[in-house]
Amino acid sequence: MKREVELSILDELLRQLDEKKNVDAGVMYRNPTSAYTCKDVARREQEVFFRDHPQLIGLSGSIKEPGSFMTVEDFGVPVLATRDADGQFRAFVNACRHRGARVAEGRGKSKSFMCPFHNWVYSNRGDLMGIPLADQVGEIDKKCRGLIELPAVEQGGLLWVHPRADGNIDLDKQLAGLGAEIASWGFGDLVHMGETVIEGRLNWKLANDTFGETYHFSRLHKNTLGQVFHGDALGYEEFGRNHRFVIATKAIDALRTRPRNEWDLLETTSPLYYLFPNIQLSFGKGSVSLIKMYPDPEHPDDPSRSRTRVVHYFSQELIDQAEQAGADELRNPENPYEYDGETQPITTLAALTEVFDSTIEQEDYLMGAHQQRSAESGQVDHLLFGRNEPALHHYHSHFREALGMEPLERIGP
Repeated sequence: MKREVELSILDELLRQLDEKKNVDAGVMYRNPTSAYTCKDVARREQEVFFRDHPQLIGLSGSIKEPGSFMTVEDFGVPVLATRDADGQFRAFVNACRHRGARVAEGRGKSKSFMCPFHNWVYSNRGDLMGIPLADQVGEIDKKCRGLIELPAVEQGGLLWVHPRADGNIDLDKQLAGLGAEIASWGFGDLVHMGETVIEGRLNWKLANDTFGETYHFSRLHKNTLGQVFHGDALGYEEFGRNHRFVIATKAIDALRTRPRNEWDLLETTSPLYYLFPNIQLSFGKGSVSLIKMYPDPEHPDDPSRSRTRVVHYFSQELIDQAEQAGADELRNPENPYEYDGETQPITTLAALTEVFDSTIEQEDYLMGAHQQRSAESGQVDHLLFGRNEPALHHYHSHFREALGMEPLERIGP
């Protein structure tokens, strides 16, 4: 990120805190609750957003070394992603060309993959290498029976796959000016350190909505994240269908007495990129949490169910520091969010990931489940997005536009 952008964000956050006024979009909107309950909308979403749209499957650290692989099952097409011996990122439909069984599960390292059904063998470049009893199977041209390759692009430390073999990935268009800024953070150097899957009874867009405003921080999260972050203040900028969303930690207060040349965005805020349609990329100094939200792939026709995959990455430096500290203990296990004004409130990586994941599931998504039931009751026909919730205006406006739906109803000038 350019230094002038960093300083302008900090200036804006301090202004809002000093004036005790949050970001103001100047308008409110009504959002029909049918967006969260309509099965026809859900079917269109599956096609437009998850079958015919590039998918961010992880950061480069998910398959860091040559020979590494990972499998993905979240958006309707089973994917096997690999890094071949030359270090190239590749992606394939995770299906044997014989009878369609999976050739790999989970994640790990391997130069080849053997289908468990009949033991056909494929290289991590997707080539068909071996067929047991080939003379009895019949004449097969191995060059034409490799794994079906999918478009795959690695850029700025992010791994993108298109679910269709004939699909196109145009990141300049998709990121709309954010590509260089994302690349500047060095996400590609981070190490994959685990993930959590949250299955919830809430529409995937309600899951996404919980990351769309700061208004709830000092209310819903008053005993958790509210101990660390200022609510009611937001640095916000749109980039096409995407946006940057920056929340101030309480460490920002110290900037008022520090020289401007010492101001550091990552020491005093928590930035987040929303990448259309379903990604929240939250990060700090040496860490990233990649939050991917999907309709439940096991129940694609049920708009009330969703799956969120939260994947954590850390710098090697932070990992080494945590190991040297000995580890899995909090400074104050009674209150992991305790903040002393100087140091970060959580001292170990395991604690950080656990607290982050549980807060999403037990606080944010609990509210989302309440909202889902209200929408399904038939008595609540719309939700209200306030002037202090511009990210929700932005996301739902583009969601509806992409599906050819009527725009949100505007309230105000």
